[in-house]
Amino acid sequence: MAKTIAVVDYHKGNLSSVARSLSAVGGTVTISDDPQELMQADALVIPGVGSFEDAMISLKKRKETEAIRAAAQDNRPILGICLGLQVLCGRGSEREAQAAKGGTWVKGLGLLKGSVDRLHSDRLKIPHVGWDQLHLAEQGKACPLFAGIPEGANVYFTHSYAVMGDIDPEQVAAKTFYGEPFASAVWANNIYGVQFHPEKSSTWGLTMLKNFVHIVEGEA
Repeated sequence: MAKTIAVVDYHKGNLSSVARSLSAVGGTVTISDDPQELMQADALVIPGVGSFEDAMISLKKRKETEAIRAAAQDNRPILGICLGLQVLCGRGSEREAQAAKGGTWVKGLGLLKGSVDRLHSDRLKIPHVGWDQLHLAEQGKACPLFAGIPEGANVYFTHSYAVMGDIDPEQVAAKTFYGEPFASAVWANNIYGVQFHPEKSSTWGLTMLKNFVHIVEGEA
């Protein structure tokens, strides 16, 4: 029997394109904001765009945080995409949104070590939008999510914030350089995260999503 992948709906971004892409590569997919349905799923995908703080408020309001933490504890596969990766981390900065207060840190889910902060560049435009390269770390070369993905593969980004250098280096699967290097993919046991959008990343993105379906089905 096919295993179910639940796309976590916390009302932050268009989730249908992620669900369609997962279905296109063989996944059995549902979209839900019901924590009980998320508890019953075999795997979770957390996509999203926007503010770290708003995302955490929404996840807590719907008690989805409890379902995500339960999935992590149960060793069910979890894939965070863009903002979905960021909220898996220990904390996120809202310095831009709350500049008048001098910035503040918002607590994340804490399933990954590290902080999320605004990208810094004196010469490149922020946000970072468009195609850019993945440089696989040794961790990434061994990661089943990146099976068949070559070094330097181009994927699609659109973000102003990213996981910073205080992340556990053993969890960094890939880096991308945009003014400064940042972790563009992470892997820690059953938790996978990508800062780019695989659903918008053509062949390589669909390959990653297919790999995730294989991970869920126990075929990786």
